[in-house]
Amino acid sequence: MLNFNKDISEDLSFNGLLGSNLRRERTSSISTATNGGLVVPRLYAISNSASPVNPPTEFYSRRGVDGIFANANFGFKETYFVELSARQDKSTTLPEGDNTYFYPAAGVNVVFTNLLETPWMSHGKLRVNYAEVGNDAQPLSIFDVYDKPTGFGSTPIFSLPSTKNNPNLKPERSKSFEAGIEADFFNSLFGFDFTVYKSNTIDQIMPVSQTAASGYTNRYVNAGEVENKGIEVTAFVTPIQNSDFTWTMNFNFARNRNEVISLYEDVQNLTIASFQGGVSLNAAIGQPYGVIRGNDFVYTNGQKTVGENGYYLRSQRSDLIIGDPNPDWTGGFNNNITYKGVSLGFLIDVRHGGDVFSLDQWYGEATGLYEHTAGLNAKGNPSRLPVSEGGGVLLPGVKEDGTPNDIYAENQDGDGMTPYGYAADNYAGAPRAMYVFDGSFVKLREVALSYALPESVIGNLGFVKGVDLQLIGRNLWIIHKNMEYSDPEEGLSSGNAGRGYQSGAYPAVKTYGFNVKLNF
Repeated sequence: MLNFNKDISEDLSFNGLLGSNLRRERTSSISTATNGGLVVPRLYAISNSASPVNPPTEFYSRRGVDGIFANANFGFKETYFVELSARQDKSTTLPEGDNTYFYPAAGVNVVFTNLLETPWMSHGKLRVNYAEVGNDAQPLSIFDVYDKPTGFGSTPIFSLPSTKNNPNLKPERSKSFEAGIEADFFNSLFGFDFTVYKSNTIDQIMPVSQTAASGYTNRYVNAGEVENKGIEVTAFVTPIQNSDFTWTMNFNFARNRNEVISLYEDVQNLTIASFQGGVSLNAAIGQPYGVIRGNDFVYTNGQKTVGENGYYLRSQRSDLIIGDPNPDWTGGFNNNITYKGVSLGFLIDVRHGGDVFSLDQWYGEATGLYEHTAGLNAKGNPSRLPVSEGGGVLLPGVKEDGTPNDIYAENQDGDGMTPYGYAADNYAGAPRAMYVFDGSFVKLREVALSYALPESVIGNLGFVKGVDLQLIGRNLWIIHKNMEYSDPEEGLSSGNAGRGYQSGAYPAVKTYGFNVKLNF
């Protein structure tokens, strides 16, 4: 990397760089597992397998990316700034002849407080930026290669894998635009930073489902365009600041809206992930990315409808959109109070909206594990008694003729849930929409208490120049949530393929720590 720094004139400055990056990756693994458990308990060795083990799975891949890049920054009178950058990469995981991709960026900043005589404004800046980012494919996504499954007896065999590779893949590309203003006032008594942005990702590389009649169940494609746009706001205020006492509050707010603009060919919906319970996460044209599909209630005049057995009816279609895992907005409040050497800070984290399907509650209510599946019904009788003996539950809603529901449903012998209504056919009767919950929460995310030893004590420690002690706790309190039995943040997995689905959720965990920092 070569760096340049030059004052072209008294008013015009320049700095920049020119560089290259060569990256090589090699991944190699061999793995197998015991079959049928262990012969000798706690002896964890493949040779201790109760039954013969399957042949080991071998994986090997390589990737190479060569890049060149340049950056230039120009400043005029410490007020106007222009930044230009560009990069070109060449990757071995894309088809030869179409494996080079170029992506530029540009930004303009104006420190407008240098143009105005505003003693009440300490700093103010306007900025506008545009950037593109390119990306290659995963290794082994272009050419079809053979798998080697278990042979027939002593006869070895080779076969094609279930995913069809694509020799015509193009590089992914993201294009983003951002504009903002930042300012602080009265020597940083208070200030803010406001940003609007828009980002479009095109030609995303992903495996998509296809009919197994083709010989493959998935194939790699460049799949369409997804747009994200929104606003981000941060602000701070320091209402008290003197030699002994400082109080600072920081706020943040973010609102993002995304939409699937297009997919590949004439496809209208792409299944990102399918889950137990009959729900899936999807990219559907015209919808937010990751919407939850499943079956819904049947509605009569806008009311949930029950059938002749008193259970809720469910829609015939199982591909209806029943939830959106994307939050309406997120925010936070960070408060820090310092008195002499003692500092107390706490962070409150907020998410508003964002749906979650809970497989845990689906199973738990069907098997009667939650306390609200028992107790007395509207007649004052135990709800788990047969309806013929005054038991059962009365679900809120209407009958098929639109009149208020007066049919009690059974709540026993695995008929599944009750106060809200499961049918008796082995977990399958409840509309999946019944177990889509609002994932909003307000959490006390962190509390930290710090103490800096005074100079009178540090002076006796020789070469030690400072000692800071800190007690810290994280995830201490869920102040508010709409999911009664679990933490809305607890999901099956991280990433886009796991949002909005909860299974085997662990209880929320508090953590505590103690830090000592020494300065020499």
